[in-house]
Amino acid sequence: MNTQDAKRVLQTALICAREPLSIRDMRTLFADELEVDTIRGLLDELVREWEGEGVELVAVSTGWRFQSRPEMREFLDRLNPEKPPKYSRAVMETLAIIAYRQPVTRGDIEDIRGVTVATQIIKQLEDRGWVEAIGYRETPGRPALLATTRQFLDDLGLASLQALPLMPDGSSPQASFDDLLAVSAVDDSTLALDLSPHPAADAVPMERPNESQS
Repeated sequence: MNTQDAKRVLQTALICAREPLSIRDMRTLFADELEVDTIRGLLDELVREWEGEGVELVAVSTGWRFQSRPEMREFLDRLNPEKPPKYSRAVMETLAIIAYRQPVTRGDIEDIRGVTVATQIIKQLEDRGWVEAIGYRETPGRPALLATTRQFLDDLGLASLQALPLMPDGSSPQASFDDLLAVSAVDDSTLALDLSPHPAADAVPMERPNESQS
């Protein structure tokens, strides 16, 4: 298969895929006959070829996908004018703290917010697939350590935590989170994270499934 045909196959698979495709998935398209570097080169070409179009090819946490550009959202929203229910400020503040201070316990969040964190708030974030427990802190009660997920990054269109803006000195996690939402392609029902991890040397990791190469 020549390069042009391979790129055509790859583009078709990416457009038709319901979920982001990892490099491993893409190699499967070609029966593992194309090397990773070759596939990455084809992806780079596709990215350039779609510049200036209403959709773009981007790398997110779990792989690669085509998505609409942020400036197209105003028009696409007209096809679906009903907005999903917005999350409460308490939910968004909690998510922002987890994002910028992860991994954290519920007690850590309460110390930062200065109020009790309702169980329902954590459950909402877990049900949405944005937050999960990744271990336990070896303190009385062994509280769960909470962190954001790869799904969370995918929903924000980000490849990794390093793609998020640094939190300026003296600013709150919520303020930095609001800044990120202002320039992202998602609404405030799809939300964001860091970089200076919370000390967790005493954590006991939980078993996690193997992650596909992206």
